[in-house]
Amino acid sequence: MINKRSMMNQTTTLRAGRSALVAAVLAGAVALTGAAPHANAAAGKATLGPFGYGNIRLGMTEAKARGTGRIVRKTIKADTTCSAYDFKNHRYEGNQAGLFISKKQGVVTISAPGKVKTPQGIGWGSTPAQLRATYSNLKQNALYGTYAAVPGNPKAIYVFVASKRMVLGVTLVMTAQTCLR
Repeated sequence: MINKRSMMNQTTTLRAGRSALVAAVLAGAVALTGAAPHANAAAGKATLGPFGYGNIRLGMTEAKARGTGRIVRKTIKADTTCSAYDFKNHRYEGNQAGLFISKKQGVVTISAPGKVKTPQGIGWGSTPAQLRATYSNLKQNALYGTYAAVPGNPKAIYVFVASKRMVLGVTLVMTAQTCLR
């Protein structure tokens, strides 16, 4: 039986043709835990998006993000000028990170913690059919793989990591960012 970590490692391996940074960002979309929740008024559960996760927001400066006391810097091997961070309550192994911060643009990616879903209910454990039904605007490209526009935020996309059987993770990405190439 393949566990979630094994599936993520296989997914990261499949993405080897992309930049190491994109693989690291997408790998971070699976198991992030311990971040403060963003309230979803309808369900009362933590969600990722449309502008961030809890008090970590897209575009937030590095100083403000660090000032939340929730993140810790880490070193990864990737061709980027952006800084990699993990949430303090969850540290990734190797070249994985929970978020990336640009000196000019601030926070540009945030990976969903574990079973946290988008406000539309898609995240770890969702089926590919649920993903397609919820995001009819799904697209594919060589950089991001499967992605969709974020409802309510025209400046962001959701990037989905999925197997044939289920969604393994989701990352909120600023579309005009310069970290991922």
